[in-house]
Amino acid sequence: MALYNRNYSNTAETGYVQEGASVGFMKQTYQLLAASMIAAAVGAYLTMPYAHVVMQYKWFIFGFELFMLFIGLGMTRNKPGLNLAALFVFTFATGVSLVPLLASLIGAGNGAVIGNAFLMTSVLFGALSLFAINSKKDYASWGKPLFITLIVVVVGSLVNYFLLQSPIMHIIITAGILLLFSLFTIYDTQNIANGAYDSPVDAAVSLYLDFLNIFTALLQLLGIFGNDD
Repeated sequence: MALYNRNYSNTAETGYVQEGASVGFMKQTYQLLAASMIAAAVGAYLTMPYAHVVMQYKWFIFGFELFMLFIGLGMTRNKPGLNLAALFVFTFATGVSLVPLLASLIGAGNGAVIGNAFLMTSVLFGALSLFAINSKKDYASWGKPLFITLIVVVVGSLVNYFLLQSPIMHIIITAGILLLFSLFTIYDTQNIANGAYDSPVDAAVSLYLDFLNIFTALLQLLGIFGNDD
C-alpha cells in the first residue's frame, strides 16, 4: 500500500524544489490527514463488535484496500468531491482491517497498548515531519533505496507469514517496517513541502500510509513485548 503516488525521481531535477508547496496546501494536507484518521477510527469502532467476521474476510478487505489505493484513488484523482470520497472509503477500510489486531490486544488484556501506540506514533510522526520541513538537506535521493527496501520487506513478510512462521523473524520485520516508514515520513513530508504533489488528497494519502504503518508496527511490537506469556 505504500507505493501510492510516491515520486522516486530526484525532485531537484523536476523543479519541485524551486516552487515548493504553499502554506495553504500544507494546511489542507494535514487537515485531510486528521480527517482520514477519524475515518479509520470510525471504521474500527463500528466493526469492532464483528471482529470474528472481519477476521474471516480479512483477505477480501485487504484486496479492497489495494483496489481503492491503486485504482479507486487513481480514477478519482483531480476530481473534486470524488477524490475525497475515495480517500475516506479507503481510510475507513484500513480501520476495519485493524480490527483483528485491536481485538486480539484487548482480548489479551493489553488494550492500553492501543492508546500508547497511537501517542507514540503521533509524537514520532510529528517530530519526523518537523525535522523534514525544517531540514536544509535534500532527501530526494532516498526514494529509490526506500522503494527497494520496501519490496524486500514485503517479500520477507510474505515468506515468513506463509512459510517460516518465525516469531523472531516477525519481530525483526516489524522493527524494520517501523524504521522504514519513519524514513518514508521524512521523505514524503519533504516532497510535499517541495511541491511534489498536485493535490492535498494525494499528499494526505502518502502521509496517512506512513502513519498507519508506523502505528501498526508499534501496536505489534508493544503487544509482543507487553505480553507476559
